[in-house]
Amino acid sequence: MSTTIRLGAGGGFWGDAYDPAEELLRQGKLDFMCFDFLAELTMAILHRQKKRNPDSGYVPDVLPFMTSLAPLAREHGTCLVSNGGGANPLAAGRAIADALGRAGTHGVKIGVVGGDDLMHRLDELFAQGVPLTNTATGEDDLRPLRERILCANVYAGAEGIMQAVEGGADIVVTGRVADSALFVGPILQRLGRGYDDPDLVAAAITAGHIAECAAGCTGGMSSRFDEMPHMGRVGFPIIEFESDGSAVVTKLPGTGGRVDAFTVKEHLVYEIGDPRSYAAPDGIADFTAPRLREIAPDRVRVSGCKGAGRPGQLKLLIGYADGWIGEGLMLFPWPRALERARKAQQTLSERFERMGLAADDVLFSYLGVNTLHGPAAPWPAADDMNEVGLRVAVRTRTQEEAEKVRRACTHLWIMGPGGTSFGAPFKPRPAVSLWPTTIARELVESTMEMIES
Repeated sequence: MSTTIRLGAGGGFWGDAYDPAEELLRQGKLDFMCFDFLAELTMAILHRQKKRNPDSGYVPDVLPFMTSLAPLAREHGTCLVSNGGGANPLAAGRAIADALGRAGTHGVKIGVVGGDDLMHRLDELFAQGVPLTNTATGEDDLRPLRERILCANVYAGAEGIMQAVEGGADIVVTGRVADSALFVGPILQRLGRGYDDPDLVAAAITAGHIAECAAGCTGGMSSRFDEMPHMGRVGFPIIEFESDGSAVVTKLPGTGGRVDAFTVKEHLVYEIGDPRSYAAPDGIADFTAPRLREIAPDRVRVSGCKGAGRPGQLKLLIGYADGWIGEGLMLFPWPRALERARKAQQTLSERFERMGLAADDVLFSYLGVNTLHGPAAPWPAADDMNEVGLRVAVRTRTQEEAEKVRRACTHLWIMGPGGTSFGAPFKPRPAVSLWPTTIARELVESTMEMIES
């Protein structure tokens, strides 16, 4: 007997729009709505917050989103699944339960999934000699950075989510799971399947990867941006997943954006390495295998997914404090806008030297000229442009040194070229660097705790 599971994407990042999620929940007849709130650096930010306040450390959006959508989700029989627990999923779950209780919404079961946070185990791992080689640089000794480490989170799989759904959770809040796991967990649990069918798991990973960034597969971020209608009221995607591993990607009728084979392909290749071996914690998917077919307007069938078993190593991302950033932005008008900006760079460089700035890195970039393309941009620019912006960013070891950058930028008010329209000399901010590595699967275990409003 065929089983169709309807999953919707409720958000693709911390700060995503609320109204498309509510619209989809009201009209989508969903079994699950999945919210991907986390990015690479988000965990370090959240761990800083948790250090200041033990009751924080979760994505701020998770509380208003979950509490406002929970009554509607209960009405429609939809389970909400979110990784917005961030660095403190238990605190997030408790805050949601308390808020719902105060609002008179009682009996909502919240499954809190953890086990991804390895901060408290780092010394144990060091003592055991567990290799934590930096996969980007090849460095193999993390211990000199120990006192500066802010977070250490594994990209966990779907096991804890499956357990929460099996336990009847109305809301699932996790820490750092892989983005696709938000979809894989509900799919495997609802189908009553484990990890014994690699092709089915690969199909679930593929569907989750397509939908995880919400509007990313319904016209957002598209190279065909000029063809995408009414993106200000875009429809978030729906995945109709079948028990045979095929799925249809679609959206609500009448919403903005578009679903076609190209928009699905665009997101299928988003943020991947080897397309033949996309390694997620739940399995390895071959993104060259799926067949995509447009079966109706805004309906694309994905079938033929192939995969391999779960990898033995899990991604572990470690964030550590790495100095401070001093930054400023200045704008320069026509005529000779680029010349003015270059003169300002020369003046700032002289000020940095005069002030004795101790900098690890100094970056100047010209908005409208080379900010995005860097050295690949033609230089100098051919035309006398209407305006040019100069951005300076400096990495220092201390906040005091970064403050010199801000002060030097204000000196341009009088020392700089005539006609300068100043943007902002920003306050210094802490710099965070990442140490990507891997860890053996058997050293990580997901946890799940159920609480109720």
